[in-house]
Amino acid sequence: MLDTVIAVLADRGYEGTRFADVSAASGTAVSTLQNYFGSREDMLVEALQRSTNGQVEALEALAAVHSDPWERLVALIDRSLGNPEPVQRTLLEFWRSAMRDEELREHSEQVQRRYREPFLTAVQEGCDEGVFQPEHSASDVVHFLLDVLAGTIIPRVLHQDGPSPEAFRSLLLSQVGVALGRKG
Repeated sequence: MLDTVIAVLADRGYEGTRFADVSAASGTAVSTLQNYFGSREDMLVEALQRSTNGQVEALEALAAVHSDPWERLVALIDRSLGNPEPVQRTLLEFWRSAMRDEELREHSEQVQRRYREPFLTAVQEGCDEGVFQPEHSASDVVHFLLDVLAGTIIPRVLHQDGPSPEAFRSLLLSQVGVALGRKG
């Protein structure tokens, strides 16, 4: 049921998602949704939390597959850049809603730490192995990278003109390699 709430939320936004919309999309009675979730806000918060936790869990699983720090970092970047538009729209709704909702804001801090961890681990391991020699701290490089990845979502969701995904990826990887002082 939460997957349906997430899909409706991605399409209609936080303010535009009602029990009736989820009911129509899922075939579940409004009264059942109200009984299960309690309130519309509880339903939306739970959906946003599930969606963001799912993104973090996917990154954590992906990070476990790659032992080479650069390959792991590239896979994490590709996963982040490759999120489908509904996921990107849901992330925007999450961030926007977290600005006004204390529970979501607190969850956003937890999600941000967990989302950041696989990136930071890859960079730190690359530094430890000597394949990365950044002029800036590993933490600062990862903050920069994640800010860039988050910033790409807005023009993509709005379908604004920009470089092709391949050109952007190439530029981003090039700049991350320079920031890391990557060898080889």
